[in-house]
Amino acid sequence: MKLNDASLRDPHQWTAAGFVLPAFNREVVIKNTHEKPAWIHFGSGNIFRAHLASLQQKLLDLGKTDTGIIVVGGHDFEVITKSYRPYDNLSVLVTLKADGQVDKKVLGSVTESLIADSTRTEWKRLQEIFSNSSLQMASFTITEKGYSLTGADGSYTADVLHDLESGPVAPKNVIAKTASLCFERYKNGAAPLALVSMDNCSHNGTKLKNAMLVIVSAWQKAGFVDAAFIEYVNSPNKLSFPWTMIDKITPRPDASVKALLEKAGYESANIAVTEKGAWTASFVNAEEAEYLVIEDLFPNGRPPLENAGVLFTERNTVDLVEKMKVCTGLNPLHTSLAIFGCLLGFKTIHDEMHDHELKALVEKIGYIEGLPVVAHPGIINPEDFIREVITVRFPNPFMTDTPQRIATDTSQKLSIRFGETIKAYMAHPDLDASKLVYIPLVLAGWCRYLLAIDDEGNVFIPSPDPRLEVSRKFLAGISLGDKGPFHAPLEVLLSDATFFGVNLYEAGLGEKVEAYFAELVAGKGAVRATLKKYLK
Repeated sequence: MKLNDASLRDPHQWTAAGFVLPAFNREVVIKNTHEKPAWIHFGSGNIFRAHLASLQQKLLDLGKTDTGIIVVGGHDFEVITKSYRPYDNLSVLVTLKADGQVDKKVLGSVTESLIADSTRTEWKRLQEIFSNSSLQMASFTITEKGYSLTGADGSYTADVLHDLESGPVAPKNVIAKTASLCFERYKNGAAPLALVSMDNCSHNGTKLKNAMLVIVSAWQKAGFVDAAFIEYVNSPNKLSFPWTMIDKITPRPDASVKALLEKAGYESANIAVTEKGAWTASFVNAEEAEYLVIEDLFPNGRPPLENAGVLFTERNTVDLVEKMKVCTGLNPLHTSLAIFGCLLGFKTIHDEMHDHELKALVEKIGYIEGLPVVAHPGIINPEDFIREVITVRFPNPFMTDTPQRIATDTSQKLSIRFGETIKAYMAHPDLDASKLVYIPLVLAGWCRYLLAIDDEGNVFIPSPDPRLEVSRKFLAGISLGDKGPFHAPLEVLLSDATFFGVNLYEAGLGEKVEAYFAELVAGKGAVRATLKKYLK
């Protein structure tokens, strides 16, 4: 069983091996999409295939649409050349369920794969697609970094500088490429279009719009585009930028999944690593749980994705759902497991969920300390969301995510994942932030993590973090077994709102974090002993 159109013409071998095949005429869908494209997507990674391409497959299987998705590689072109084109743009989605069941589905909803490079002939195909009035949506999973036009020093990157100065003819940056293609659409009738960021960042639609406005405003100032094009970009009934919340764990292709597929007779399971470090294959492995909430702002119509489980709503509700996830239901629990997982020597998140104290910690942060201040978004029940995370998603043995990966950039996450909850307690007339127990324990755990010594006294390498060295300097000179007092070294750190979202002393938590830290640093085994003490 080799993954290509020819092999699928003999479906028996596939179905006998347990693969679910497309239930539509793919040849017709490819023709329809080429002539009247409705959905184009920038970002060819795992989340796209495991989630978005699967959603469109559901619509096609149900007969709710007759077109597929055109995927565009905007950054790592090798993913297109290694994982799409050799397989006729087909993919295999392997859904790894928490109960041990495995589903295998061949995805045929992607009909065309393009590389967004203005020096290649296929750039003309992209211009043709954007000039077609049938196009309803251009979506994006380019990671949060994709919307940044500047480097670490705050200045424009070389590609962005080139694009600002050279105009829309030969853009290099993905935002400038999008702006150039929208300019092509504007020149050919100015049909409406929704530009839909589906990246996992707050107010993602606004991030996309603001980045585009920087580019097109510079072009207008230099005379490359006219003022009416700026009006086109700024008019929601022409170009819209909906907010979204997306959630689905899609790890890189796993060797055990490769072996599972090969045992079933699948011959196209090779895993490749691109020069830019992306792990890619003809298959993607993912958890079963998935969420996609989208602001219903589509001036040219949209695919009926509500039939595939997508929740369409208004902007404020998207914001509430995103905050529920990031500040209460998922992200703070992940960070808690990451910090203590590193200190206690765990290698996977799912193994941590078999640890009595760590499981109790995330339960108490979610149910006891988070839920009282979370704003209910209406369309998703926060308590049900947390329960699924704790009982189904995190314990899934197939999801081999590591605390070390989740601990990346923790200094930039604490202010949102915990600081927003602390602020809500401070603002609530009937709640007292100083009474919090488990959130400050995690913050003390992060301070203990900064020593880069685990609970057995072994040195470990902290995960990458742009503020790692800055934060570690506050604790310079502290060693495992020190008795303190620790107020002097900790005071400056704990009062810095750029780390925690608030001055922890003003929240009544600074001294509590100091006390927890003293217990955590008391000697070998102190981390475990402290967790046992507070999580009986």
